[in-house]
Amino acid sequence: MEQRKELKYFYIGDSYGGNQQWFKSFMMRLGGCGAQTACDACIYFAKNFGMKKLCPFADENLSREQYVAFSEVMRPYLRPRMGGINTLSVFIAGFERYIKDRRGTITMRALAGEQPYAETSETIKLQIDKGFPIPCLILKHVDPDMSDFVWHWFMLAGYDESGHRTLRVKTVTYGRYKWVDLAKLWDTGCEPKGGLVLFDVA
Repeated sequence: MEQRKELKYFYIGDSYGGNQQWFKSFMMRLGGCGAQTACDACIYFAKNFGMKKLCPFADENLSREQYVAFSEVMRPYLRPRMGGINTLSVFIAGFERYIKDRRGTITMRALAGEQPYAETSETIKLQIDKGFPIPCLILKHVDPDMSDFVWHWFMLAGYDESGHRTLRVKTVTYGRYKWVDLAKLWDTGCEPKGGLVLFDVA
């Protein structure tokens, strides 16, 4: 078993994945993280699993303008709303409608934020080992070091357990990545909790 694994993610210029700060409307820039995470997932599956119908713009040289155009396609399915897309079920319902409309073969299930760290870390490793990115939702958090992830959807795209007591995960958001201690990220110390969305391919 590998101790470290990173998915083959994608760049848009020098941006690692997409960036909701590019979006056209103020509300999408403010609360479009769910749509952005879904867009990134579609581009990832188009590039790495050959699912081109999930994203009409997922060519080898995807531009910022194409990404923003794609976000407008995704917006009706995962539109910003009061309180944001603040549950796993709302994200899954919206994204499943998009996948169904594109006749995709991706299925999803939720892993709630109340799941123990040990089981969560093993699940993350299994998903990454399969080549699947993992949408993650964090709501409130007591640790100020986790402020970038508060009330926010982002992607997990790798793990590293070599030389560490706990698992580190590669988080992707706002066009950059950062390695974060999963135990600290997962133990929010607050209610309500978010969780993970786990992909599979039918």
